[in-house]
Amino acid sequence: MATVSAKAEDVKRSWFVVDANGKTLGRLASRVASVLKGKTKPIYTTHVDTGDFVIIVNADKIHLTGKKLDQKTYYSHSGYPGGLKSVTAGKLMKTKPERVIKMAVEGMLPKTRLGKQMLSKLKVYAGEKHPHAAQQPAEMKF
Repeated sequence: MATVSAKAEDVKRSWFVVDANGKTLGRLASRVASVLKGKTKPIYTTHVDTGDFVIIVNADKIHLTGKKLDQKTYYSHSGYPGGLKSVTAGKLMKTKPERVIKMAVEGMLPKTRLGKQMLSKLKVYAGEKHPHAAQQPAEMKF
């Protein structure tokens, strides 16, 4: 028996559509992160991006449990003194609901060049329409 290690040119990528309507943010993000990593495939290799493309629609209808809409805070810093900005999840859901899902998935991916490459395969849209119909994405069930 020999251990087979996947190569980048051997990977066949698929497209999946996920409807986020009524789904819990963390559960959705963890499932999407495992698909982006490629952990659902038998050829999964840690040092190769073997994941698939994921399209998330209805990002504005995602569900946050508990008091997270009021209490969960996202921080960003400009790099200058006094440049710390904060916004609650509720405000971010009203203005940019795509960012909430993208940041949740980003936190579950590796913090390396490979992780950034995996995150680039994630497409998030607030409404039901997406411009990726030509890729013939399959519906992902939870």
